[in-house]
Amino acid sequence: MGVRSVCIANFSWDFIYAEYIMEAGYHDRSIVWQIAEDYAHCDILLRLPGYGPMPAFRNVIDVPLVVRGLRKSRSEVRKELGLEENAKVLVFNFGGQPAGWKLKQEWLPDGWICLVCGASNSQDVPPNFIKLAKDAYTPDVLAASDCMLGKIGYGAASEVLAYKLPLVFVRRDYFNEEPFLRNLLEHYQNSIEMIRSDFLTGHWKPYLLRALTLRPCYNGPINGGEVVAQILQDTAIGKECISDKFSGARRLQDAIVSGYQRQRAPGRDVRIPDWYSLSETETGAGPTSKNVAINETAASRCFEDFEILHGDLQGLTDTMDFLKSLSELNRNILESSEKQYQERTAASVLFDWEKEIYIARAPGRLDVMGGIADYSGSLVLQMPLREACHVALQRNHPTKQNLWKHTRARQLENAGLAPVIQIVSFGSELSNRAPTFDMGLSDFMDGEKPISYEKAREFFCQNPSQKWAAYVAGTILVLMTELGVQFTDSISILVSSAVPEGKGVSSSASVEVATMSAIASAYGLNINPRDLALLCQKVENHVVGAPCGVMDQMASACGEANKLLAMVCQPAEVKELVSIPTHMRFWGLDSGIRHSVGGGDYGSVRVGTYMGRKMIKCAASDLVSESLASEAPVESGCHKENATGLLKSEAALEYLCNIPPHRYEAAYAKDIPEAISGDAFLEKYGDHNDTVTVIDPKRSYSVKAPTRHPIYENFRVETFKTLLAAGSTDEQLSALGELMYQCHNSYSACGLGSDGTDRLVNLVQEMQHRTISKGGSPSLFGAKITGGGSGGTICVIGKNCSRSSEEIVEIQQRYKAATGYLPILFDGLSPGAAKFGYLKIRWRHS
Repeated sequence: MGVRSVCIANFSWDFIYAEYIMEAGYHDRSIVWQIAEDYAHCDILLRLPGYGPMPAFRNVIDVPLVVRGLRKSRSEVRKELGLEENAKVLVFNFGGQPAGWKLKQEWLPDGWICLVCGASNSQDVPPNFIKLAKDAYTPDVLAASDCMLGKIGYGAASEVLAYKLPLVFVRRDYFNEEPFLRNLLEHYQNSIEMIRSDFLTGHWKPYLLRALTLRPCYNGPINGGEVVAQILQDTAIGKECISDKFSGARRLQDAIVSGYQRQRAPGRDVRIPDWYSLSETETGAGPTSKNVAINETAASRCFEDFEILHGDLQGLTDTMDFLKSLSELNRNILESSEKQYQERTAASVLFDWEKEIYIARAPGRLDVMGGIADYSGSLVLQMPLREACHVALQRNHPTKQNLWKHTRARQLENAGLAPVIQIVSFGSELSNRAPTFDMGLSDFMDGEKPISYEKAREFFCQNPSQKWAAYVAGTILVLMTELGVQFTDSISILVSSAVPEGKGVSSSASVEVATMSAIASAYGLNINPRDLALLCQKVENHVVGAPCGVMDQMASACGEANKLLAMVCQPAEVKELVSIPTHMRFWGLDSGIRHSVGGGDYGSVRVGTYMGRKMIKCAASDLVSESLASEAPVESGCHKENATGLLKSEAALEYLCNIPPHRYEAAYAKDIPEAISGDAFLEKYGDHNDTVTVIDPKRSYSVKAPTRHPIYENFRVETFKTLLAAGSTDEQLSALGELMYQCHNSYSACGLGSDGTDRLVNLVQEMQHRTISKGGSPSLFGAKITGGGSGGTICVIGKNCSRSSEEIVEIQQRYKAATGYLPILFDGLSPGAAKFGYLKIRWRHS
């Protein structure tokens, strides 16, 4: 009849109904084809964000979020509902679902209030729940709240995005558009999933508290209603709207995703490709770390397989995925590559599923400030990453331990069942290491005493493909040596780490901390987080042989989500947990150049730093002697007694960072050489007094730059921490960024830079200066190499906004164009091992 037609949607019904046809058979597929054919006659599809595949439509125009606007302010809504301004408020909204929920007071955290949408008149609610009127205007309620618990639909998704409200959602089966909306929400850090069983049993608290750590960052347009209205008006009066220039490519993409989704296993999501639903400038066009697992509806069923006897999941999706992998092991779901098949086959017989299994989790960390100055006693600021290592551990009497065939054969040769350690490490195919390791606990004994760390290091170095086991089994030896723990049971350990190796984000520390935490929980050892971190440092220093400081282990053990761990490394004192201001954000970008704490550059810089400390101590001691022999104060404008006291403290200097920059420049800088040979230093000073490095007499060591770096870095970190509490201005961010640039240059002066990290930092500077040159306000403000340097990852600081994310993506793409490597993006935080605690689980019999 010539009436023009416009569709406004984020999904189409042919895609929805196809699920049922795939499930029930093909005899009704003609209905779906008819729906698709009808859609093909539509003039225009106005496609909403969070869309799924709609290949039937010929012409598509993407429009902004269509969102209902606000009518009242937050204060007005709270006043009308009788809520305090600082009260924590949850909105319970399952619109379209049956009412009549049986809600209980203890389901909410203390002091919280829950506003219930759609409650029936006859429904009773506890005193900390409030029933909203049937005509309550939901957008106003959402904007006045702190969190929402509900389902994912377009209305809820658009409004929580627009009003930056964290959403805790419960999945719905056979709801095809949900994964695409979920993808949109997760991209803008707007949601976490609550397991259905926890929702129904009222185990809400950990999810709600975790939701408050989210930092929703959608800053895109929300004027979709006006845009759509204008297009409808133009269409109604006969104007031709711009057609889809890339119709063929777009429809092909839709067809691919649609077909792929329909071929999946029933009830199980398939990953949405990175190039779909969000444009390259929105998604990050590059990989985030491979640890960020894609949730699956099948996962929720796996939690029913286990009875959780202690602890909770805290809404951590990677922990959910780890439990899912354990469930698959017991169910013998082992589909994978050949090497993965080997490790998963070994893991499937590792545990006695009838007994308790202990699970610990420890994250990697992003070094925001401090870095290699940690071993010189500096203040450091560390951020625990979303990427983490999980360790599952079980102890069994040797007579009841499941043994691999070769382990059993070796025990028979030794005429007896002695306790053994069996370890499986997932991901071995990524780093060319053996997937399994086993040893007798007697191998750690020398008569009645534990073997020395030196012998242990030699033991693990016998087979290069099994050297990795030192990080795991080494925790047992350290506990035996330092705390006198006696291990008489066999120990089975499964390690699954999503912290990529060689990226400078503390993959080794996360393994050590997770392993020792799991052992402590299984054996009832009461080790406080600080002491646990120091013990793990001993594993790395003495068993592995890597001369690292303690900040990595401390960040992994003691960190908290959405906060920077401020720690003085003398040796390991947590100063405070500094909240990250909501207007700023930190990212990690991997250069693709492998970093290793055990590498020669790191070790030689550490040696040079300790040489410089020894030179300063000797110089101070000489000045003390001169001062005592002279009437006038030496090298000081203060009273002789005070000057002598200062010099004495410097002569006994334990940490280089305790010298302020002005004092170093005034008294010692001129006498520190640029470099010195090992034999010349040993001849003049005897030793550098570092227990974890050895001076090579034939090698030349840089001294001046490694000595200067920690002294100035400590000052930079102190300044950085102070500035974090300043007002949220561009000047604040510029000052923080400048401190990071200075730190990066100081690393390079020490010889710990790399072409890749320099290129990434230069790209950040280019982005910043490009915006400033155009008269705009930059989104990115600074960057620096992290951790031990010599490759690895850089840390970037910027505004918490979508434009920053777009510029991060551009940096990834430009780096790839120049080097062929697409940097991994680290973006997201999670709690440290102490905050997570541990899980104790047991297989649930149906």
